[in-house]
Amino acid sequence: MFEFATVLAMAPQSDGEQSMMPTFIMFGAVILIMYFLMIRPQQKRQKEHKAMLEGIQRGDKVVTSSGMHGTVTDINGTEYVIQIADNVRVTFDKAAISAKK
Repeated sequence: MFEFATVLAMAPQSDGEQSMMPTFIMFGAVILIMYFLMIRPQQKRQKEHKAMLEGIQRGDKVVTSSGMHGTVTDINGTEYVIQIADNVRVTFDKAAISAKK
């Protein structure tokens, strides 16, 4: 006759085992959507911002994250000295620069 293992292999799967596959597919789809709509654009913006910061030179006009507009007069490692008015110079950290005009 039949062996017990053969009988189990021929038995239909339960509903719990069949319903797991669509759940995994939907979970994977949600992760992919989040990646393409949120994570990837953020990484692209970070890369562009880093390239902009690396390209700043003396004489460039910049805007800080606090909204101050000025001209870069000196670069000291990770700090920028920005002239915001005549004879008024302020030192900002590299991370404080938000845009280059």
